[in-house]
Amino acid sequence: MNFNLIEIYHHMGFFARCIAYTLVAFALASMVVFFERLIYFFRSKAADRKFAARAGKLLETQQHEQFVIESSAARASSLAKLLGGGVKTYLAKKAAPQGKLGAVELTRRDLERIYERVTADVRRGMSVLASVGSVAPFVGLLGTVVGIIEAFAGIAKTGSGGLGAVSAGIAEALVVTALGLLVAIPAVLMFNFLTTRSDALLLSLDLARKEFMDHLEDVDGVVSPAVRGEGAVALDVERATRKEGVDVRPA
Repeated sequence: MNFNLIEIYHHMGFFARCIAYTLVAFALASMVVFFERLIYFFRSKAADRKFAARAGKLLETQQHEQFVIESSAARASSLAKLLGGGVKTYLAKKAAPQGKLGAVELTRRDLERIYERVTADVRRGMSVLASVGSVAPFVGLLGTVVGIIEAFAGIAKTGSGGLGAVSAGIAEALVVTALGLLVAIPAVLMFNFLTTRSDALLLSLDLARKEFMDHLEDVDGVVSPAVRGEGAVALDVERATRKEGVDVRPA
């Protein structure tokens, strides 16, 4: 007897249909996440380019207040969220300094926190694709095992064997397995594609964050400890010892 997909579907038991519906739900969720992320990356890339063209000129002329206004208007830009938050922190700490840390150092730390939030926003939903890609084959395999069990249970009830007695149940089981693979393979490909796009976006944001910190340090005349290096630290030690009347110069 020849079976087509419609006939196989009608012969499926309740559990096999539940497995098939679950895999269809996985496929729909993957497609929704994929296209939503595509739209997000497209809008973010266009908004970042538009904002960067204006932001660079504002930073060169040190128009930080106008920079905050521009970043608030560019809501779709990940770059605006990152640098806009940093400029707000810098201006706030400059206007009302508190504690021992300077405005530049506090801005650096706040930028790290903002960057983590932006990273979570960029990768939002991608765990769904990873889960579907890894779980869907096993869900299909579960349907296969149950289908074969039902086929052999039918042989036990009727007392008759042969290929004709189990062919329908095995066909149903294999269809569920194939459906699981059809759902998992595109999900893995979509996850890899979006991971590449998100990594490229996050790399550009990280570089922009570092360039922005270079700008603030240049404006304030602040040199970070990492830039000062061991030579500057040794110079500080020498100055301190000279104040105490100790000569550390070589004889």
